[in-house]
Amino acid sequence: MNSKLATATNLYMEGIRDGNAKEAITKYTGRRYTQHSTGVRNGVEGFIEFFEPFLVRCPIRDIRVIRSIVDGQYVFLQVFQDINNGDAKWVTTDLFDTDSNDKIIEHWDVISAYQDVNDSSSDQISGETEITDLEATEDNKERVREFLCDVMVLGQHEKRDTFVDATQLVTHAAPDVGSLDSYIGSYDQVFKIIGQGNFVVAYSRVCKDNQELARFDIFRLKDGMIEELWINQEPVLPKHEWVNGGKF
Repeated sequence: MNSKLATATNLYMEGIRDGNAKEAITKYTGRRYTQHSTGVRNGVEGFIEFFEPFLVRCPIRDIRVIRSIVDGQYVFLQVFQDINNGDAKWVTTDLFDTDSNDKIIEHWDVISAYQDVNDSSSDQISGETEITDLEATEDNKERVREFLCDVMVLGQHEKRDTFVDATQLVTHAAPDVGSLDSYIGSYDQVFKIIGQGNFVVAYSRVCKDNQELARFDIFRLKDGMIEELWINQEPVLPKHEWVNGGKF
């Protein structure tokens, strides 16, 4: 496993699943740990302060990494969490920045409830996982960047079919999220784009129905076209509820 990916995965598994929050955050972070999960303070102390009580409240933790992407200094994880035998189920999407020693120095996340659906083939985490076409990484990132900027930010509906066949697109999202088309023109800022082979991940600020959202889109491409999409988004809390510099 790539060393940076191992660091991010081990922080999850050792620190949260196995309940060793202090040891893991100390072991796997660098000289700083800048936090963008708005309920968690910056630094090692903020992680411990948040997760040690969580571990006591939630003694049974089934945590599984579903998809992972490594692109230079960045690592992305899509994680499924089943807490206390189904009392809560979450889909967590996390982006980590790492230093030259492969330690984590910054973290962004989006967390949403996992919702059971009748068609398991299109739920929030099902679908393809295999990374292929590594030689197409940069081309695929550029395709997604153009799609997001022209269609999702600028609202150029007529360009949509240049990037995706909406009749063939497989979308994985919570039932209340809505279709991709319903968000055309509502993206305010595409904050980060990373990719590995046929998978590209974008982290964006979205403003829809007077609500600011933090949103991860995971795209799977083939021959330059978007074939599959996973969406994970959450409302951005009012600024007075933040304990760090915010989601972005």
